[in-house]
Amino acid sequence: MPIAVDIDVMLARRKMSVGELADRVGITPANLAVLKNGRAKAVRFTTLAALCEVLQCQPGDLLRWEAEDVADVSRAPERA
Repeated sequence: MPIAVDIDVMLARRKMSVGELADRVGITPANLAVLKNGRAKAVRFTTLAALCEVLQCQPGDLLRWEAEDVADVSRAPERA
């Protein structure tokens, strides 16, 4: 996935635990783990806004685009 999630970076900067962030944002620790480990297929803007509010950051501090490896793209199935 070309979108990288840097929630761990912001947690470390804020000296905050995953459990505390989940409580303050209002999501389960399991759902936060899915998001922070890059396994989420989508994120609601309300959740992203709550994460930014609690962590006092911008969306770009949590999400970034990374180019895919050319070898990985050549192996991917074509989509119509």
